Amino acid sequence: MLKKILLGVAALLVALVIVIALQPSTFHVERSTVIAAPPEAAHAQVNDFHAWQGWSPWEKLDPDMKRTFEGAPSGVGARYAWVGRKEVGEGRMTIEKSEPQKVVIKLEFLKPFEATNTATFTFESIPSGTKTTWAMDGKNDFMGKAFHLVMDMDKLVGGDFERGLANLKAKAEASSKPPVASAAP
Repeated sequence: MLKKILLGVAALLVALVIVIALQPSTFHVERSTVIAAPPEAAHAQVNDFHAWQGWSPWEKLDPDMKRTFEGAPSGVGARYAWVGRKEVGEGRMTIEKSEPQKVVIKLEFLKPFEATNTATFTFESIPSGTKTTWAMDGKNDFMGKAFHLVMDMDKLVGGDFERGLANLKAKAEASSKPPVASAAP
């Protein structure tokens, strides 16, 4: 009887390993919004890590988060690192590509788990302003594939992307409006 139970458990484990191994080796999460401002206004908010405190959805999760900025002040070579509570963990971002229509960021998570992903922001001029898209791509090793069996990455961060884009929209639109002239006394 014990032998049959052990064989059954072993068969289940082998089946689980096969199911995990057959999961996709990559993931992609993407959200977009239309910003009633020129592409330069949205690009400026993303291209400068110092501006992220004003719109990033993760910045408000831990007001005591430690931040460091290195490298270029903005654009290619700009680097931002953070250490915070469990909600934000620890990691760093480096701008690897910065063009008027696209910013590509190497995103490295150190805690609570290690992962390296690519975040891409694109800015497409359209008649009503700028279609801004925030995407994240990553690779799944065996543990990542197992994680994705129980947690959908799109559901995990998609809502954060939507909140971030709404905040980015507000900041970019506010920064692109001309100052209101005061009436003469």
